Amino acid sequence: MVSSPGWLSRYQSGQREQVWHELRQLGSRVREPELAQEAQLVCDEMARRARHNIEIIVARLSDDGYRFHTNDEAQAPVPAHIPPTPAADAYADWLQQWFGTVPMTLLSWVRIVGDVWLVGTHPQWLTSAAADPLVIEVEGSRYPGDSSMREYVDEEWIAWLERRTDDPDTAGLFELPLAPDRLHKDNTSGGSPYGIVLPDSCVDGMFVWETPMPFVSYLNWVFSNGGFPWPSAAEAQWDVRSRLVRDLLPL
Repeated sequence: MVSSPGWLSRYQSGQREQVWHELRQLGSRVREPELAQEAQLVCDEMARRARHNIEIIVARLSDDGYRFHTNDEAQAPVPAHIPPTPAADAYADWLQQWFGTVPMTLLSWVRIVGDVWLVGTHPQWLTSAAADPLVIEVEGSRYPGDSSMREYVDEEWIAWLERRTDDPDTAGLFELPLAPDRLHKDNTSGGSPYGIVLPDSCVDGMFVWETPMPFVSYLNWVFSNGGFPWPSAAEAQWDVRSRLVRDLLPL
């Protein structure tokens, strides 16, 4: 039997990389009863830090006069951050029931962070959407209808099962869509949505975007760039980013 080596206290004291390494090395064993509770607490602490970062970024962008809007010609206003709704816990439970196992980091995100959409236009940086602004929509709370996101996930899962039956060699793994790709965010035809591989019994999921990586690693990369990770030589971009990254917390 393995006992947890103080993961939460070590994470809070700054040993984040070491803690994530140990948790990931466990694979599905992290679900063992003597380990799972503290592992989930680490994920919850990660999510609280992520929400802190998002709230800071949104507030600073709003102060700058940033317009959060849809990724199309209409540019309809979009709420930048919608905290978890009262149905978030039930939705997280449904994801687990539907897929069997869901990464703990994703469950913490649903229950603590909510949905975030940073696509928009900055008065000093009109091409900000090309910098791949952070979008993570799991609960889908800005879409109408309580069951709309569940129905969408059902349809994506069933379509994948059909592809796997018809052509198992090319179906690949199922990816739960969480965001448009960077080109679609900029209202340009692009590739497949960014998403996370399911089912997955590990502590942290594999986030599939330009370069697949653990979900927390992706979030750290995004926050290290103020929410806009795609590089650009635009001087305005670096000025905006330098202000956005101040006081953000590493996950």
